[in-house]
Amino acid sequence: MIFMSCENTVNSPLYVDTAPSGLNYGSGNYSNSSLVTRSNYVTLGGMNASDLIELCSIEKIFLLPKKNYTDKYSFEEIHSDLAYGFELSWYNINCKKCRRGCYLNSADRRRCIGFHESFILYRVADYIFDFFALLHGLKVVCGTPCVIIFLIYKWRRRHLSVYDTVEQFLQSQNNLMPVRYSYSDIRKITRGFKDELGKGGFGTVYKGKLRSGRFAAIKLLGKSKANGQDFINEVATIGRIHHTNVVQLIGFCAEGSKRALVYDFMPNGSLDSHLFSQEGSISLSWQKLHQISLGVACGIDYLHLGCDMQILHFDIKPHNILLDENFTPKVSDFGLARLYPTNGSITSLTAARGTIGYMAPELFYKNIGRVSYKADVYSFGMLLLEMAGKRKNLNALAENSSQIYWPYWVHDQVSDGKAVEIGDDATEEESKIVKKMIVVGLWCIQMKPMDRPTMKNVVEMLEGDLENLQLPPKPVFNVDETPTNIEGESSSLSGDSTESTSLVENAY
Repeated sequence: MIFMSCENTVNSPLYVDTAPSGLNYGSGNYSNSSLVTRSNYVTLGGMNASDLIELCSIEKIFLLPKKNYTDKYSFEEIHSDLAYGFELSWYNINCKKCRRGCYLNSADRRRCIGFHESFILYRVADYIFDFFALLHGLKVVCGTPCVIIFLIYKWRRRHLSVYDTVEQFLQSQNNLMPVRYSYSDIRKITRGFKDELGKGGFGTVYKGKLRSGRFAAIKLLGKSKANGQDFINEVATIGRIHHTNVVQLIGFCAEGSKRALVYDFMPNGSLDSHLFSQEGSISLSWQKLHQISLGVACGIDYLHLGCDMQILHFDIKPHNILLDENFTPKVSDFGLARLYPTNGSITSLTAARGTIGYMAPELFYKNIGRVSYKADVYSFGMLLLEMAGKRKNLNALAENSSQIYWPYWVHDQVSDGKAVEIGDDATEEESKIVKKMIVVGLWCIQMKPMDRPTMKNVVEMLEGDLENLQLPPKPVFNVDETPTNIEGESSSLSGDSTESTSLVENAY
């Protein structure tokens, strides 16, 4: 039932005038400028948009019971229908007996869905569902293996490129190569890696025994060195060296990602274990320390000038000086070493290399001078001063603040003519040995590379008399430049021993 308000009188059988019955559901709006009253009408049953007369507006809509309404509807029936109201109800359809579902027809009766009625709706839906289910299954079944195969391919390609680099190097240097062992041979030599000598960032060192009965130290490179560069460095350098003061590379293993280096075994450990009063170490006499320093100098001099290629070690320090059964020193750990032409030209380094405390300043500051073999001379000088003092060059726990940095303090002592304390029972001969080592060490650690001697000159000074040596200027560290990149090679900035190779027993 729809109540409407019209500005004009409507003459239509669909519109029943409500004025005679007093049913006025209009808005009751009157114009202030006229006394024209709007006419109110009511329609029953359905109404289309085309049935709405112009200038008429719908005011109220009421729901009525569902029945057939005639054009001639009395006012009493209108009142009765309004008073009766309407009932809202729905059907509860039971579709259990219908295989494909059911619905209500126009007569409100249940009707089962037949094959012809459900074919398009259900079959198309089934096909779409099956298609996407099959597509998802194919993605899982085929996609997962494809992803795994792709990742394996990328991993193998990356590692095979590393393996190929190592293999190409080994093939190109075949005439210089020592014995090549398989990984199973390495396991047999070390008896299943039972006797561990030391461990660090480079990997682990084990003691082994060759078939000849000779003891050996096997350095098994860790995963952090799996890129093969350290392996190539060591084989390329030590593999071509035969010198009494350089550790001997007996053989190597390059099998897939497995890398191992086989060296002579050094029963007396590393030099630092004897310098810095470690428990169980043998106290070395000053004469023996002088012989060791001379041997190390000869070994480094051989690296610089004795080969067809100039070899720069870049990591000379007490931990990398090994001692055999006769305390003959052997320069070891060539993981940071580089080969250069003997004409002295050196390509620029992308990062500082070595161990803090032994690194030459030109590795940090470009304005001091170019990087050359003089970097090893500086490192040897720091080593020599530690041997002369039997202490670290930098000691923050020193009783006197002036003794915190040993090279500065000892230079002042020697320049003032004061004796360096080396023990109450030291002889005059031993005092001269210590003073000579100090003077030579101070020459080696001069700030500018051009002011440092060559290793050949160092050997001559250590072999000569103290009276022929002149005290160098006091080393001064004063630069106005920001340090160069020191992050390029994390292994090159290792601590005193964590990144160095131990080929010795009880070195840790």
